[in-house]
Amino acid sequence: MTSIAEKQYPDATPLDVAFLGLGVMGYPMAGHLARAGHRVTVYNRTESKAQKWVQEFGGRAAPTPRDAARGAHIVLACVGNDDDLRSVVLGPEGALQAMDQGSLFVDHTTASAQVARELHQSAGERCVGFIDAPVSGGQAGAQNGVLTVMCGGDPGDFARAEAVLRAFAQAVTLLGGPGSGQLCKMVNQICIAGLVQGLAEAIAFGQTAGLDMNEVVKVIGKGAAQSWQLDNRGTTMIEGRFDFGFAVDWMRKDLRLVLDEAGRNGARLPVTALVDQFYGDVQQMGGNRWDTSSLIARLQQKAG
Repeated sequence: MTSIAEKQYPDATPLDVAFLGLGVMGYPMAGHLARAGHRVTVYNRTESKAQKWVQEFGGRAAPTPRDAARGAHIVLACVGNDDDLRSVVLGPEGALQAMDQGSLFVDHTTASAQVARELHQSAGERCVGFIDAPVSGGQAGAQNGVLTVMCGGDPGDFARAEAVLRAFAQAVTLLGGPGSGQLCKMVNQICIAGLVQGLAEAIAFGQTAGLDMNEVVKVIGKGAAQSWQLDNRGTTMIEGRFDFGFAVDWMRKDLRLVLDEAGRNGARLPVTALVDQFYGDVQQMGGNRWDTSSLIARLQQKAG
């Protein structure tokens, strides 16, 4: 895969950019923006992480989201949940307190569609654009600048953001109005939950039947069962390695957003609800920070 140093960046006009939240995703995403030539100011709740980022990429660290956003053309955020997002956007020291009219806020947090619509309205009242833009691709995708970005908002705002987002993305797509990006991310998580559970059951079945599952995975990966999860997590699930990727705690947070939204719109998600419970079992096993492919550990424990 392409590293952060090797990625070819789009020909975008350098802008004053702020990035709020330097977790496992935000840290490399902000790094790609700096490498693309943008003038980046970062904010992180743990200040030492922001200082470390500045030492690596340059730019400036700000003590508050408000200070980071002052004078920025675009402010981007990748924080934990709805409440964290409201705090960095709407709080007394939130970014909107300092953003100029005509500037743009792009949110990469996986959050609710409801909060995306709320923040779109609040930003609009200040003549600030807002795009909800959750991402898929995991930590490796962020580090290598090949994320998929799912966007909701106004077409004009999206057009202003697209070239900037391509600094860390291989695909940037507008799906509809405010909240559409978050709804698309929910579809993504529903697919992943079902796929991983199916893969876990298949591998556990094959192991119980006495098959050489490494050979089985190679064979079925060339047919209709092929998937990203099979290609990237099949072998590690067989080996019982869950020390990378997207944590169970984070997936449960995402699935709670999915199930809450389904409760509002009436969608029926019986398999998703069941897999959410299975992830709860993994948490009870102490697997809160295991990769989501650890669903197989639950089956192996029950078999044992």
